[in-house]
This record gives sequence, C-alpha cells and structure tokens, in this order.
Amino acid sequence: MEIWINPACSKCASALSLLDEEGAAYTVRRYLDDPPTAAELTALLDRLGLEPWDITRTGEAAAADLGLDSWPRAAASRTRWIDALAAHPALIQRPIITADDGTAVVARSPEAVRSTLPSAGGR
Repeated sequence: MEIWINPACSKCASALSLLDEEGAAYTVRRYLDDPPTAAELTALLDRLGLEPWDITRTGEAAAADLGLDSWPRAAASRTRWIDALAAHPALIQRPIITADDGTAVVARSPEAVRSTLPSAGGR
C-alpha cells in the first residue's frame, strides 16, 4: 500500500503510527516533494469515488490566492480543480492511503486507516 503524507501533518503521523502498530507494509510518498500528476489525481479520485473539491483543503493560502471559493463545484470545472491540486499539492487532503487492491481512502481517522488493512476484509 502507499500513503501520501506531509511530514508536518499530525493526522499523517497518527496514520503512520497505526500502520506501524498493525505491522502493515507500506510505501511513503511525500506528495509535497513528489507531487502527483493530474492523471494520478484523476485515477485517485476515481478510486475514492470523490470529486477534486472533496479532497481540497480550502483553508490553505493557495486556495485563497486562486479564489477557489468562487469556483463552481461541477463536472465542467473538474479538470480545473484537478489541475490546481497538481500545481499546488498543499491543497490536497492528507493522508491518503491506496491499498494493494487499488482502493483508496482519505485516512483522517483510525477507522479509515484500519479499513485499508488486509484484516479489514481482504484488502
């Protein structure tokens, strides 16, 4: 499995600790150092069943600079949102875990982290 983290993020640290406690094998991607491409974000959103605005941290300075609050949250604007996340990865919610079976979660709670483990139902 892969986990996208920002080392300064407390939720990321909690998710990593829980994965370690469970003995999970995972790869860390420091997405601020290795930003995802628009194609990777599109694939991730498809796995999550979410839209880009669902994983956007609208409280970040970059969100205000871009004027995200005024952007439509509609299919016609999806590419614009994805491009903004690719260009400004600090806007991406964290942590995000992609399990070995391809499913993904925004792992902001212990339950979400545990849902990615093989013991949670075959993942």
